[in-house]
Amino acid sequence: MKEIFIAVLCGFIASVLLLMLILPLLKRLKAGQYILGYVKEHEKKSGTPTMGGLAFICAIIIVGFCMLGFGGGEANLTIAVTAAFMVVGFLDDFLKIFHKENEGLKPYQKIIFQTAIATVAALFCWFNGKTFLNVPFICKSVDIGWGIIPLVIFIFTATVNCVNLTDGLDGLAGGTSCAYLLILGIMLCMSGVSYGVLCFIGIGAVAAFLVFNTNKAAIFMGDTGSLALGGFISCLSVFSGNSLYIPLVGIMFVISGISVIVQVIYYKRTSKRVFLMAPIHHHFQMKGYTECKITYAYFALTCLVGIICLIFL
Repeated sequence: MKEIFIAVLCGFIASVLLLMLILPLLKRLKAGQYILGYVKEHEKKSGTPTMGGLAFICAIIIVGFCMLGFGGGEANLTIAVTAAFMVVGFLDDFLKIFHKENEGLKPYQKIIFQTAIATVAALFCWFNGKTFLNVPFICKSVDIGWGIIPLVIFIFTATVNCVNLTDGLDGLAGGTSCAYLLILGIMLCMSGVSYGVLCFIGIGAVAAFLVFNTNKAAIFMGDTGSLALGGFISCLSVFSGNSLYIPLVGIMFVISGISVIVQVIYYKRTSKRVFLMAPIHHHFQMKGYTECKITYAYFALTCLVGIICLIFL
């Protein structure tokens, strides 16, 4: 328990210090987010510094190495994969700022990078015998053998992009991720997984970022943060055999992704929209719900589903 408190505290302090260093620098460099005017309320956010994910992801990496060292393959690879997704996100954000538009890396470029990183994680699982999946609610595990390779690649690319899509309102992706990491951290502690402490380092680091990111945000995480968060969540879930909990505890991430898929397919076939705007959090916003209410609802629902999953462990 003491280690958990230290992890949260160290993650929080490191993230705050890095944010205090990065924020003035981003303002000086005019590294602001370019906002598409689809949502009227977002027009005033244009120019808000982005790439804040650099701070809390670097905090996770630094504190993670300080607390865990180089003792475990899962912990080391989790940090490495998270850093790799951070670099991809940074490239995307940098290109947006450099070209002064809302498009950075091309979609196919993102997919290539994401798939390459996910393949490394998948091969690690295969060669280290991490082919078991914990089945929710029935307290059993199943061994899927080589099937872990395509499954892990799918899980990583889906989770990373769904977290990225959820990053559309102040505090939304960060708050939902904190809730997910809290539930997963409890699961890993209950099962005695040593690198579960990374969950609590992540909670502290992201919580510090939320101080600067909740409405009205002083800084955005950008793809630098959202892609890395997705990779971080995927690693901790996949390496511990809890992949099947991602669509449950991460239900709000899944809903964000599905809402976009449904909207695109339906619009292409009928030229009509299912939602006022996708991802679905923008639909609720256009219905008149405030960003704070939507963010709280995402956090609360993630915790609620997570608690149900914990009851059946």
